[in-house]
Amino acid sequence: MSNIGICHYKVGDTDGVSLEMEKWKLALERLGYAVHFCGGDLGKTEGVLIEELYHHREDVERITRNAFCRLTDYDSEAHLEKEILDLADRIEKGLCSFIGKFRIDVLVPNNIWSIGFNLPAAVAFTRAVRKLRIPAVAHHHDFHWETVRGMIPTCGTAARIAQEYLPPKDPLISHVVINSLVQQELRERSEIEATVIPNVFDFRGSPWVVDAYNQGFRESIGVDKGDIIVLQASRIVERKGIELAVDLVAEMNRPAYRKELEKKGLYDGRKFDEKSRIVLVLVGCSEDDKGDYLPRLKQKIERAGIESRFIGDQVHSQRAEIDGRRFFSLWDCYVFADIVTYPSLYEGWGNQFLEAIRAKLPIVLFEYPVYRADIKEKGFHIISLGDEVKAGDDLGLVPVDDGTVRYAAQHATEILTNSSTRKAMVERNFSLGKEFYSLENLGNRLEKLLTYPLGKRKPTT
Repeated sequence: MSNIGICHYKVGDTDGVSLEMEKWKLALERLGYAVHFCGGDLGKTEGVLIEELYHHREDVERITRNAFCRLTDYDSEAHLEKEILDLADRIEKGLCSFIGKFRIDVLVPNNIWSIGFNLPAAVAFTRAVRKLRIPAVAHHHDFHWETVRGMIPTCGTAARIAQEYLPPKDPLISHVVINSLVQQELRERSEIEATVIPNVFDFRGSPWVVDAYNQGFRESIGVDKGDIIVLQASRIVERKGIELAVDLVAEMNRPAYRKELEKKGLYDGRKFDEKSRIVLVLVGCSEDDKGDYLPRLKQKIERAGIESRFIGDQVHSQRAEIDGRRFFSLWDCYVFADIVTYPSLYEGWGNQFLEAIRAKLPIVLFEYPVYRADIKEKGFHIISLGDEVKAGDDLGLVPVDDGTVRYAAQHATEILTNSSTRKAMVERNFSLGKEFYSLENLGNRLEKLLTYPLGKRKPTT
């Protein structure tokens, strides 16, 4: 049995990278591999801790800030480089210990060689691979040069390290990206050929349902049975375009749509009357680098006069009861949702898209570039918010064309009131998701991917 080491800045969280690592682990274990995690923050997940791997350590954040924002905390570039290399030495030592302890056959670093949030880690992993002659599969979810990041090196030292290690070119390292757009750009920038493996989900498991634990979910967030829950399940960051979800809910609250909802009732037999509300429920926590997106979003919500619930502090990666307080999982939120908004302006792929499909919920989606390039052709049925935004408003938040919002509201109202149309939509999407983006599909891809590095692995002495 071969041993796979999956590594990242953090493990066991609800961010997209952590979720995909869990899926790779499950798919690899089904193939008979032993999988071991290593990270700078493990949460409640079992694994090996290397504290210097965590990208939100004070010293790592200082390095990132000076390498990609402004060089202000160091006397010189040489001083910056010394701290990078000193920290890399400590990470390399911990990494080599991890590899030796579990007799790792293939190392799978996630984003360590691409995003640039921990330059010492990028250096350390490259050194460890070359020192131990261990093959690696670099799983790139995001790159530092992508438009949404805008991470531009501040000095020659930072540029040289980024050029050499983000990502490194080495026969021992193969590369995986999650969409065809970055595959092409990586080829053009670095002459590196990468395999595209998209995000996936487990479509085989039991459906998420109401049970004894989550049955009080609506009551706990102040939403009544007859209210419509519009679920925004992403983190609260500007590129998620959540203002478009606000525009949608505001439009759906107009008298014409409410009259239709009251006349026909909801798809599952619930009544919708003059007291019923359409509530935008935001599950994710705010992780905005500038710190001003959430206040602007809340101001827009107040102006729009819509009902909203920010419940990030009630949702954990797993169910938990702490000091008598009940915390729900992300999956509990999907159980009670009536419709999902996914208005992201940019995504590397799109976990919440698959989550909504898995939950058999209709999706209101802004057709972001990767969706158009890699996903749309599969034939999913969505409620579209178009693929173009207009100039930002006085809050700096982007809108789409008014006609597009009206169309989306009309389509959403139809889906919320017509059980057969809704069922046809979600069942088709579930079937397509299972066909193209399942764990079984991932397993087949990984088995082919690992054939070369495992075949070339030198025997342990």
